Amino acid sequence: MKIAFLSDIHGNATALEAVLEDIQSKHVDKIVVLGDLCYRGSEPKRSLELVRSLDTTVVKGNADEWVVRGIRDGEVPDQAIDMMRVEQQWTVDKLSQEDIDYLQSLPTETSVQLSDQVKIHALHATPNSLFDIVKPTDENEVVKEKLMRDSSADIYLYGHIHHPYVRYINGKCVANLGSVGLPFDGINHASYLIVEGDGADYSVGIQRVKYDVGKVLKQLDEVEYPNKEFLYGVLGE
Repeated sequence: MKIAFLSDIHGNATALEAVLEDIQSKHVDKIVVLGDLCYRGSEPKRSLELVRSLDTTVVKGNADEWVVRGIRDGEVPDQAIDMMRVEQQWTVDKLSQEDIDYLQSLPTETSVQLSDQVKIHALHATPNSLFDIVKPTDENEVVKEKLMRDSSADIYLYGHIHHPYVRYINGKCVANLGSVGLPFDGINHASYLIVEGDGADYSVGIQRVKYDVGKVLKQLDEVEYPNKEFLYGVLGE
């Protein structure tokens, strides 16, 4: 079986369309989406519609939770919270109540059987929190404690940090998908992950997809996105 995992779209429907086209060309059997669909991008509504059109497994991210109930004190740096709340309200204004209810209803984790011998545990951040951070550089014991609670899994996948990587701990695989719409690793190509397996054998690979970043930057101007300077800095060519 071949499964594509993607996350952290952040309202970047142009990047998502490019990723879905790339996925289609690779003939995957299933797509799984690991959260952060709408918030912090120029096209929250269209991004959500594209995800929902996949009719597939979607889990909730911290940004989806923010859209539903707002950003609470202590969840982001004090110097950023006012602007992030403006962004949250801007996003909510573009969505319907049915959209909000959909985000509210999303589960926080999922398990996928890649083969009869390989199980994947997938979520947005950690099993205990939509907000906790597991860094690529964390010690093995930290990663095991925060992320690898389901001892029956062979592969652990998550989003949230926007930094794609693959590593192995005690014979098990841990990988971050990176971000479709807002990568933080200095490469403004969309990032997602493909897992392929047969029996006990499997491979895990990060995929990077080039798309029209200039179009997205122009959209930020056109819709008068409230924190467009930040997004320019992340996506700027």
